[in-house]
Amino acid sequence: MSTSTLPTILTEPSRRKTVIADCVLLIEEEVSKKGGLSGLAIKGAFAIVKAVKPGFLAEAVDHMLDDFATRLDPFYQSHRQAAGRSLPSHFGENSGAIAESLLGITDQRAQKAQNQTLKKTYEKLRPTARKHVEEAVPGIARLIEKHTAKVAA
Repeated sequence: MSTSTLPTILTEPSRRKTVIADCVLLIEEEVSKKGGLSGLAIKGAFAIVKAVKPGFLAEAVDHMLDDFATRLDPFYQSHRQAAGRSLPSHFGENSGAIAESLLGITDQRAQKAQNQTLKKTYEKLRPTARKHVEEAVPGIARLIEKHTAKVAA
């Protein structure tokens, strides 16, 4: 595998913990920005998840980071081949496809979940998940930019 792939860059052992911490921060920021009734539901579900299992978010990101990096790599590679646009712009143009790709991972994992509270919470929020993931795509792109800037030539 090339050293310029997202799985190689983002999961590199000396970088992994920082990437996970940045992902957790991004998730917390995205949740805090939510408003209205759906925002209230998301914030409530987020609070339930954090209460049921403290540290769950970092643990979940750690378990899914390899899959996320693999799923995002084709979008990252297409950006690298298309000169002139920023990664957030490129990802923004592909936000729907990126959201579905990432949600495919969480859908598979939710089906296998043993904790029924977490499983039911995910199932309740899944219908609106694509919109929320699409809204997070610029932050995801900035996070990737941060961690690939010094590595990818």
